[in-house]
Amino acid sequence: MRANRRTDTKPELALRRALHRLGYRYRKDHRLDLDGGRRVRPDIAFTARKVAVFVDGCFWHACPEHGSKPRANEWYWGPKLIKNVERDRINDAALILAGWTVVRLWEHVPLDEAVSTVVSVLAAPAAPSPAGPAGPADTTGLVDPTKPPQRNPPAADDSLG
Repeated sequence: MRANRRTDTKPELALRRALHRLGYRYRKDHRLDLDGGRRVRPDIAFTARKVAVFVDGCFWHACPEHGSKPRANEWYWGPKLIKNVERDRINDAALILAGWTVVRLWEHVPLDEAVSTVVSVLAAPAAPSPAGPAGPADTTGLVDPTKPPQRNPPAADDSLG
């Protein structure tokens, strides 16, 4: 498993290059220390706008369309993939509570669709942070943090079947 990349995957690189070409600046694999000691590393983080973008691999995050169940060592892979999905949901909730907007994209989503999703979230009007009313310094917040995180396409609850 040493050869499996945690960062700089082909879909992530393509998305980053396209966003950079459009003039967007971001941090890659930027560690966010949230309340409660939770640490989250979005693939792409727009820190000023508080938008966290994740490009999820179909196998590792149990895509309902393309995710596959390994036949060998099912005793290991089944719980591992379930824990990955649970960790994603916990991280999404922690980011939303911290006032971040979460965008989750599958690796199989076409590049132009992924770019338009991220750009539309970045262009959304500012919303007040959950800590209180927005002051002059808090005008960079985005969509309503009480909404569930965006994932394209929506994930099924029973993602491993």
